[in-house]
Amino acid sequence: MSKHALNLPNLLTYARIMAVPLIVLCFFLEGRLQSSDFARWSALGIFLAASITDYFDGYLARTWKQTSNIGKMLDPIADKLLVATCLLLLAADTDRTIAGWTLWAAIIILCREILVSGLREYLAALKVSVPVTQLAKWKTAIQMVAVGFLLAGPAGDKIVPYTTQAGIALLWFSALVTLYTGYDYFRAGLKHIVEE
Repeated sequence: MSKHALNLPNLLTYARIMAVPLIVLCFFLEGRLQSSDFARWSALGIFLAASITDYFDGYLARTWKQTSNIGKMLDPIADKLLVATCLLLLAADTDRTIAGWTLWAAIIILCREILVSGLREYLAALKVSVPVTQLAKWKTAIQMVAVGFLLAGPAGDKIVPYTTQAGIALLWFSALVTLYTGYDYFRAGLKHIVEE
């Protein structure tokens, strides 16, 4: 494992995980949770860099034939950590970027991720693999675009009007896709649970 653990695709995945506390730190630069324009642009810059690694780690692993078990395990975890942390920050920030009914979109996304992770863990114990669908990959991409818009939020609104509203609309859209892909996974996994 040690030989594969430090290949470039895995290093990019590790970098995405390391980006999570850095994004949190951006919102706490003033010693308390404060979503100033500087905090938002800094967090967005780190988030965009981390999101780009999500494409390249998989692409390079396949192209260079450097896929590994640790990479397969950590890649989806890194995505979930990144999205979940940003959603929680945006729900708690001083601008209340995610508030009211929009909280339901964030809750749907977080609940689905936890439920699917639990299902995958259970099925892995049964030696059953549930492959990631193309739609699930699109779901992750839509979530990341939505979070990017929401991280810019009010700071982005000053440059491009309705940045926050676009982020909220995309968040709801990704929540709907999330529900569908979650149902898809449960339908695929349920037959193995019933058989057991």
